Amino acid sequence: MSSSGGGEHSGIDFATMRGRDYPSIRQFTVFLENRVGQLLEVVRRFEGSNVRIVALTISDSTECAVVRFLLSDPEAGREVLERAGLAIVESDLIGVELPDTPQPLIQVCTALLQAEVNITQVYPLLSRPHGRPAVALMVDNIEIALDTLSSKGFAPINEDDLKDIG
Repeated sequence: MSSSGGGEHSGIDFATMRGRDYPSIRQFTVFLENRVGQLLEVVRRFEGSNVRIVALTISDSTECAVVRFLLSDPEAGREVLERAGLAIVESDLIGVELPDTPQPLIQVCTALLQAEVNITQVYPLLSRPHGRPAVALMVDNIEIALDTLSSKGFAPINEDDLKDIG
């Protein structure tokens, strides 16, 4: 499929070309040798670029560490990681603003449970899009999760929202 050349396909945006039309956030997973300084080496790769790490999680084992990133500019971020020679895996997550209530995660989890959507990963964003706290969620059905959360009044976070935060 080509996005150039007029006709009915001239208005195709990148999201459609990626095979989805729902607001998601790309997560980059890299596998690092489990030794001192490896994380710093990867994080320093973003120095001097306009790419910010907006969320990060690490799962550690004896031999390797699995590091997951959400980046302010996924396209430029992928280039940084590829230039570093790292094997990367991309996944789609959803982002959602948390309501100003005492236990906002209970509301998110309850809504997704009622829709029978399984959460496999969750972590907070380091910056606050729109000035509100937010989390990134990996779920087993993005479309149902987004529809459910939207119907319950939750505001989704997409990749454009991550570009705008400082």
